[in-house]
Amino acid sequence: MDKNWQDEELWIITASSSDNVSKEGMKSVTGNRNPYNSSTVTDEEIKNTQMTAGKLEAQMSQFVRVVSRLFSNVQKQVEPQAQLQLDEITLTVEIGSEGEIKLLGTGVKAAGKGAIELKFKRSLPQSPVN
Repeated sequence: MDKNWQDEELWIITASSSDNVSKEGMKSVTGNRNPYNSSTVTDEEIKNTQMTAGKLEAQMSQFVRVVSRLFSNVQKQVEPQAQLQLDEITLTVEIGSEGEIKLLGTGVKAAGKGAIELKFKRSLPQSPVN
């Protein structure tokens, strides 16, 4: 019997910057210790987490539901006389180490770090089939 796809497991690899470590390849200096005896450290801590597809789906569904409602309310605020409508929204999100979906704001350097771009376009009205 096949496993339910939501039970399938995914690996999520995240990197988080740590303010208390040195730059990659540099030796850290603490107290009276010899700085050349310390190990090489990086400026990012890598974390591997395994989770089910179902958990990730639930997080993404909640995120999309909230964003949909948010932009639906924005559209209602546009004055009907202006004849403007919100036609397309592009959001950049990131998956956290626990599967949480995070909206990336302005100035976040996400290029090459596994960010996901979600593009929502207004759907065209369905024409009746004759």
